Amino acid sequence: MSRCCEKSVTEIFGINVFNDSVMKQRLPKDTYRALKRTIDEGAKLTLGIAEVVANAMKDWAIERGATHYTHWFQPMTGMTAGKHDSFISLTDDGRAIMEFSGKALIKGEPDASSFPSGGLRATFEARGYTAWDCTSPAFLKADTAGNVTLCIPTAFCSYTGEALDTKTPLLRSMEALSKQAMRVLRLFGNQTAKRVITTVGAEQEYFLVDRSLYQQRKDLIFAGRSLFGAMPPKGQELEDHYFGNIPDRISAFMAELDYELWKLGVSAKTKHNETAPAQYEIAPIFTTGNVAADHNQLVMETLKNVAHRHNLACLLHEKPFAGMNGSGKHNNWSMCTNDGQNLLDPGTTPHENAQFLVFLVAVIQAVDEYAEILRMFASNPGNDHRLGANEAPPAIISIFLGEQLTDILEQFQNGKAKECKQYGELKIGVSTLPTFPKDATDRNRTSPFAFTGNRFEFRMVPSSASISGANIVLNTVVAETLSIMADRLEQAENFHNEVQQILKEVIRNHRRIIFNGNGYTEEWVEEAQRRGLPYIKNTVAAIPHLISEKSIDVFTKHGVYSKTELYARYEIALEDYINQIHIEASTMIQMAKRQIIPATIAYTTNLAHSINEINQVSGVSSKTATKILAEATELLDQFDEALEILENYLKESSQDLENHYEQACYYRDYVFVAMEKVRSIGDQLETVVDGNLWPFPTYSELLFHV
Repeated sequence: MSRCCEKSVTEIFGINVFNDSVMKQRLPKDTYRALKRTIDEGAKLTLGIAEVVANAMKDWAIERGATHYTHWFQPMTGMTAGKHDSFISLTDDGRAIMEFSGKALIKGEPDASSFPSGGLRATFEARGYTAWDCTSPAFLKADTAGNVTLCIPTAFCSYTGEALDTKTPLLRSMEALSKQAMRVLRLFGNQTAKRVITTVGAEQEYFLVDRSLYQQRKDLIFAGRSLFGAMPPKGQELEDHYFGNIPDRISAFMAELDYELWKLGVSAKTKHNETAPAQYEIAPIFTTGNVAADHNQLVMETLKNVAHRHNLACLLHEKPFAGMNGSGKHNNWSMCTNDGQNLLDPGTTPHENAQFLVFLVAVIQAVDEYAEILRMFASNPGNDHRLGANEAPPAIISIFLGEQLTDILEQFQNGKAKECKQYGELKIGVSTLPTFPKDATDRNRTSPFAFTGNRFEFRMVPSSASISGANIVLNTVVAETLSIMADRLEQAENFHNEVQQILKEVIRNHRRIIFNGNGYTEEWVEEAQRRGLPYIKNTVAAIPHLISEKSIDVFTKHGVYSKTELYARYEIALEDYINQIHIEASTMIQMAKRQIIPATIAYTTNLAHSINEINQVSGVSSKTATKILAEATELLDQFDEALEILENYLKESSQDLENHYEQACYYRDYVFVAMEKVRSIGDQLETVVDGNLWPFPTYSELLFHV
C-alpha cells in the first residue's frame, strides 16, 4: 500500500503544523489565551509568553524528529529562504542540551546584504532581522534524507526598518483594509465584529514533463521555458486534455502531493488536467491572506519536490511552451469579519443589501482608479508571453459582474434599485436528471477580474510569482476607497441618503471598468481604449507605475510601503527583467551554437554525401534530396545571421545606459525581438533536420511522454 493511503485524511491533516489544536493542548491556559489575543486581536506579544510558546514548540518539534529550526521568510526573490540553526546548546561541563528561547522565536538575524534590496542595503551593511508572524502557524519540513526542520513563518526587514520581503507589506495592507472596513461596518450598525480579514484561495497551474527529457533541455533548466520548439502535429486543438482522465503516473504524483500538503495543513482540494497537454491545476480551500500566501509558497516548493521523486520536472513558468496554454494563478479574494460574515456575499436580495453594495462598489472604484498598479503587480517576463494568449485574460483590466449585479447597479445609477433578476431553475430536458437553481451569473473565463458569487477572482497573477503582490495592492486600494466612503458617511446628515449618493456616483464614474463580454476579441481591445482603460502590454511598460505619484500617495497614506521601499522595488523589478532576458538570450545562443548548428551541419553533410553517392551510382541527382539540402542550408545561413544579430545586441546591452529603465527597454525592444527571430528560424530547422540528429527533446516528446 502507498504511504499516501496508510492513514485517513483526517488523521494526517495538519500533523506537521503547530496549529491551534496543538497549542491548546500544549500551552498553559493563560499563555494560550494571551497568544490567541495576539493572533485574533493584535494584542502585544510579551517575551514571557514567547518563552513559554518557544519551549512548547521546541518539545513538539523534537518529538517529531526535528533537530533544527529556521525563520522561514520570503525575500524579494519570489521564493522562500531561511538560515537553519540547531536546537543544541552546551552546558558548562560540555554536555549538549536542546534549547529554544523566546528571543530566538521572536527574532532572527540572517544576512540581508545578499538578497535583492533595490539599494536599501549596501553589501557592507549585512544585518537584517526576521520577526515571528504568529498569525501563520509554524510547521515541520522534512527533506528526502529525513532531516526535519521547524519552520517559523517570519517577516524580514533591514537594520533600518525597511521591508525586505513580501510578507511585511502584505501584513501592513491587511491591517489597513481591516481598519477602514471596520469604520464602514460600524456605520452599518455592526458592533460585534472586531476586525476584517482578507481571505484568499490561490489556484495554481503547472506543467509536468519527464525529468530525463527535462535534463536534456538547457532552456528548461536555466530559463524555465522552452526557447526553441516547433509545434507538434497535435496540440490542444481537440480540447481532450482539459478535465480528462488523469494518467496513472500523474495520479500517483498528485496523490503524494496531496498527502504532503495535507500534512502541512494546506487544504489542497481540487486537482485536474488543464487545457494544454501535460498541464495541470491544484486549488486549495481559501484561508486568511497571509496564510494563503505562505501556503502557496509551500505548494510551489512541494510541487517541485514531489515531482522530482516521481522522475518528473514541474514547470511553473507562465509560458513554458509557445503556442500552448500558459499557466497562471487565479487569486480568489474576498473580505470577511472575524466572526464569519463575508462582506462580498450578496445574499438572496442583493438590491436591498446596502452594506454589500457599498463594499462591492468600493472594489469597483479601487480597481478602476488603480488598474495600472494592479497590472504592475501581475507583471513579469513570463507573463508577457501569457497575457492575451491561449486561455489567459488580456493585458487590460476589466471587471465582470454578470447580468444580475450589473442590472442592479444600472438601476441605482438611474434612481434606486427596486428588483433583481431571478434565474429560476435549470431544466436539462431529461426526466431522470434533477433540476437545480441557476446561479445568478455565468462564469467569464476571459475576464481578468471576475465576480464569482461571493468573491473576486483575479486571473492575471503569474504562475511563478508570489501571490503577496497582488493581494497587497487589492487590500491597499480597497482600503483607500473605503476610507473615502467612511469619511463621507461619518459626516453625513442622512446616512441612508449618503449611501444612495455614493452608489450612484461610483457607478456613474467607474462603470467603464465593467465588461461582461468576451475579453479575447480585438473589438474589446478597441472598446477598452475608447473607454479610456489602460492597455499596458508588457512588464517594462508596467514597472514605472510602481513609483507614480498615485502609487506613492496610496501606499504611504496607509503605511503599506514607504516611498523608499517603492523605489527599491522599482529597481528590483527592472533588474529582474534585465537578468531574466539576459539569461534567456545567453542560453539561446549556447543552445544554437553548441547543439542546433552542429546538428544541422551534420545533417546537411550526411545529406550531401548521400546525394553524391546516388549521383555516382545512378548518374541522376535526387531532386527531393537536393531540394531539402538547399532548404536546410538556406535556413542554416539565416539562423546564423539572426544569431549574430542577437549576440551583438547582447554585447551592446552592457554599454553604459543612463539607468536600469533604459536598459530594460533595450532588452525588450532589441534583445527580446532578436530572440524571437532566432527562435522562428530555429523552429523551422527542427521541421527539416533528421529527428535522430535533433539535439534535444521536441515538444512531441515533452508534452506527450508523461
